Amino acid sequence: MPETTTPGTTPDTSPGLAGDSVATPVPSATVPTATVPTARGAAKDAKRARRAGRTPFGWYVAWTWLGAVVLAAVFAPLLPLWDPAVPDYNNVFGGITPEHWLGGDTLGRDTFSRVIHGARASLLVGICAVGLGALVGGILGMLAGYFGGRTERVLALVTDVVLAFPGLVFIIAIVAILGSSLTNLIIGLAILSVPTFIRLTRAATLVVAQREFVQAARAYGCSPLRIIAREIAPNVVLPVAAYAFIMIGTFIVVEGSLSFLGLGIPPPTPSWGGMIAGGRTELLNYPHISLFPAAVMFLTVLSINYIGERTRKQFEVKESNL
Repeated sequence: MPETTTPGTTPDTSPGLAGDSVATPVPSATVPTATVPTARGAAKDAKRARRAGRTPFGWYVAWTWLGAVVLAAVFAPLLPLWDPAVPDYNNVFGGITPEHWLGGDTLGRDTFSRVIHGARASLLVGICAVGLGALVGGILGMLAGYFGGRTERVLALVTDVVLAFPGLVFIIAIVAILGSSLTNLIIGLAILSVPTFIRLTRAATLVVAQREFVQAARAYGCSPLRIIAREIAPNVVLPVAAYAFIMIGTFIVVEGSLSFLGLGIPPPTPSWGGMIAGGRTELLNYPHISLFPAAVMFLTVLSINYIGERTRKQFEVKESNL
């Protein structure tokens, strides 16, 4: 009788009890299946990638507000505004009118004009103090990070001494010795910011100095100053700029805080901090005197901090892709 097999079995030629061949079933091999992303999952991943690479709407809002404040501060003398320093006793504690958009202060001076002109002083304190601190601290930090040795130890000692000194006491000493003025306030805040920028720039320089292009410049025989100026400085600017934005907002707030202690910009020069401090005695009856400059300061500092934070994140992404 002919031998037959069923599907899924192979003949077994091993002798059975009677010497006949017996067909034994062989289990089919299990083939692992690869996980294939569905069309919906791929679409979600693509949407998430586009959203991550898209500039957020808040970025444009922050730059628009900051640009408007800066332009208003720059062109304040050319705008048809009331004189911010001349009292108007017919407008004392005045409310919002078509002539006075934000009312009047304790001396009747137009609040809107003082807010616009106050932006000049507040922004000048923040930008100039941070600019001087970043310039001096950046140069010293790059020198300390590149050369190391005794240079680094001396700068580290000076940095620790300045950071250990209370900032408020230092500002009081500056005002007591040099007098209360816009220039002296900028100098005092700039000196206080130098140690922070030294540490930040030194840390960034230590990282950049190990890169291949810096090693190639050394092997080529370039001088240390040339390497610092052309190879290290351009790669250190971005993290320093990101932190400088945040410091500008901080110093604007510091100027406002010092105005409550009588250490800010002296009157009649308007500043946001001085306006807030000037209306604190009438806060319950006439809150608009302090409310409007405080709101403008809040939105400006918020925009500056947002821009600085986004710049820092972009720098971190750039560094991770290198």
